[in-house]
Amino acid sequence: MEVLLVGRWLLAFAVLSALAVPIAARLFRWAPGRGVGLAPILAIAVLTTAGYWVGRVSFGVEALAAGLLALGAGSLGASIDTGAARRGSLSLADDAIPSGQRAIGSALLVFLGAFTLVLLIRAADPAITPVGGEKFLDYSLLRSLLRAETLPPLDPWFAGEAVNYYYGGHLAAALMTILSGVPPAYAYNLSLATVYACLIAAVFELARGIAVDRIGDRTGGRNDPGNGTQHDHAAAPRLAAGAGVAAAAAVGLASNLATVRSLLERLGSGSAAEAEPFHYWDASRVIEGTINEFPFFAFLNGDLHAHMMGAPFLVLGTAIAYAYWRTPEDELRRRRLLVFGVIPALGGTIAVVHTWDLATLFGVVWLAATFAPARPLTLLPGSSVRSFDGDFDAGGDSDTDPGSDRSVLREEIERTGGALVVTALAAGIGGMLAAPFLLGASSGQEPALVPPGRRSGLGGLLTVHGAFLAAFLAFLIGRLAGTNSRLAGISPLLVGLAAVVGSGLLVGVSAIAVVAPPLVLGWVALRADRGVGFETALIIGGAGLVGLVEIVHVAEQAGPGRLNTVFKTYFQVWTLWGIAAGVVLSELWAAGVTGTDLRKSTAAALPAGRTVARVLVVLLVVSTLPYAALALDGHFDRHDVGTLDATAFVAADHPGEAPAIAWIDEHATREDVLLEAPGTTRSPEGLAQAAEPGMYTWRANPASSVTGIPTVAGWDHEVGYRGVEPYERRVAAVDRAYAGTTVERVRTLDAYGVTYVWVGPTERERYGENVAFDHLEGVSVAYETDRVTIYRVDQDALPG
Repeated sequence: MEVLLVGRWLLAFAVLSALAVPIAARLFRWAPGRGVGLAPILAIAVLTTAGYWVGRVSFGVEALAAGLLALGAGSLGASIDTGAARRGSLSLADDAIPSGQRAIGSALLVFLGAFTLVLLIRAADPAITPVGGEKFLDYSLLRSLLRAETLPPLDPWFAGEAVNYYYGGHLAAALMTILSGVPPAYAYNLSLATVYACLIAAVFELARGIAVDRIGDRTGGRNDPGNGTQHDHAAAPRLAAGAGVAAAAAVGLASNLATVRSLLERLGSGSAAEAEPFHYWDASRVIEGTINEFPFFAFLNGDLHAHMMGAPFLVLGTAIAYAYWRTPEDELRRRRLLVFGVIPALGGTIAVVHTWDLATLFGVVWLAATFAPARPLTLLPGSSVRSFDGDFDAGGDSDTDPGSDRSVLREEIERTGGALVVTALAAGIGGMLAAPFLLGASSGQEPALVPPGRRSGLGGLLTVHGAFLAAFLAFLIGRLAGTNSRLAGISPLLVGLAAVVGSGLLVGVSAIAVVAPPLVLGWVALRADRGVGFETALIIGGAGLVGLVEIVHVAEQAGPGRLNTVFKTYFQVWTLWGIAAGVVLSELWAAGVTGTDLRKSTAAALPAGRTVARVLVVLLVVSTLPYAALALDGHFDRHDVGTLDATAFVAADHPGEAPAIAWIDEHATREDVLLEAPGTTRSPEGLAQAAEPGMYTWRANPASSVTGIPTVAGWDHEVGYRGVEPYERRVAAVDRAYAGTTVERVRTLDAYGVTYVWVGPTERERYGENVAFDHLEGVSVAYETDRVTIYRVDQDALPG
């Protein structure tokens, strides 16, 4: 039966992806196979965008139909040869059809391999257990959406109010659930596998697209500017595939250096018995006071969380930014469509999926506009921009000498400032599209400076980012030095960087050692045209994000200090740097540290630059992949459930409550409200007899979390969405409903429109063994087991 469910899900997703292929081919014409690897997330983006807007009026089948219609219309429009249509004939556009069977097959293989990996992980441990993650939150959002009549859905942990959280990824999962007809308990884990597969396939496609373009630019006897690198045209597909595989591994399997550091410490101690056993959780908590997740940890842990679902959307946006980078300046209509049309539309959706990714998306767009060959201000109507193509063209009216410092400075200001103007306009359009969601999002969040005592230490930073940093510095220094391997030309730059880094370390700003070198070297390499490209723009972007969270953080209730800011931002950094690392590692392996001419070398006699580079690549692989091997081994050693049913654990582990949960799930309607004990240790008026249940435990709101039926006060998470006072007001009302006077009980039932009351083990522990409601007028027993009593409330029959 479960095999059939997986088949139905994959068939539905295959249809969506196939519809997106012509659109991807038009957008990503530079990619091998014309963007087949990006088609899956593109399909989900179109489906989610249309479903979101129509869902604000009517959600469900109508929203799904709108998404399918939008995807079909886009596919049809992208497939038509517009030139032939103007001439009165109808034919398929050549660039709307993917080319290259090997390129297409490898993209499909990557997607299916990634999907299968997570599917096996979840089949071994499919449960939405509340311990060690936020699966209760994620599953309750999915169920709430499937019960919704309009968007935004009702908050399952704050009855009567709309969800005050980014739910766009769960919206996509809900639309896929409706389309495939798969039960939500299975759809949760299938959605998790799909998100991972979309992420890895998109990363693979983008990285090999960047690589093959750069290799292609170096063929035909044209030397790579600045370092003389040339590649054999026949080697291009192999090198591009290597970049894609390396990027997929960097994003999808690699970890930070915490695991290899621990293994080395064990070897150094000489006694493995005395060392702490490996635990997959440890590598995500390296820098004190922060969370340092990387993708493989997140998907192994199994939350269907917003920052994970936002990652493939961010990669899609990055690919669109690269599509702009690759578009010649004279293709003004296409460039404007990408920057002022496609990117803002995607940004409006990303705001609903994971709002934290919105600023990063436009940061990537700014970098693309800054460093792309096309001048950014030419995007604006009526702009008159002087050209700069190695020699400054002053139009005959300037007294500035070509190549002077003034002309270089003017060009830099024109490029960076012009890109900023263009990006601000695009962000403004995206902000307007995101406004309906953003205006209703949680408030009380504001930027704050990071206190000096809470900044990251150098050891933690190097543990988290060190592998990326080693690859990037080897690549950038090598490209700046050139094929002669002499550093004399860039020694002043390196000395200056060393002075800046040393000064930063002396004053306690350790992050400067991680941020300054890749940012400065990358910027100089791009401006000097030293054989680098879009991957270096991503290196700069990631470095900027690492530095930013050492200066400011978002002050909020969701996590103490900058915990949540680093958590969300580092996931973005890993994604961007993983793509860049794939391209960099492929080039280091093939061309060496300084860009050796491949046609003049043989495998039998590798030049010194390539030998050093290959040793570095091997060391990086050996230091970042053991985590995945150890984590998978431990996971399958501990878990062997053998189902994809996310709720099967309820009957197995909680047999006394499972029948009651199943009953209310079946009988409750969209209008029902459930009263159960709040998921917090708070008791504002002291009516609770025990501090239980708190959060991250089965005892916290199991009925509302598993069914999506709204409860009056759910997990303490709501403090981050609503504020302390509104949440505590509800907690106090729930406490009075269970332990107050009759008048107080009735007042709560009436005020929140309660239709069912749950009395289970948690309620009896929190409020006393004798808690009951059957003596109240208008309240009767609807369902009862030896562990749970469910009361039905007739609102019309409650005493006045």
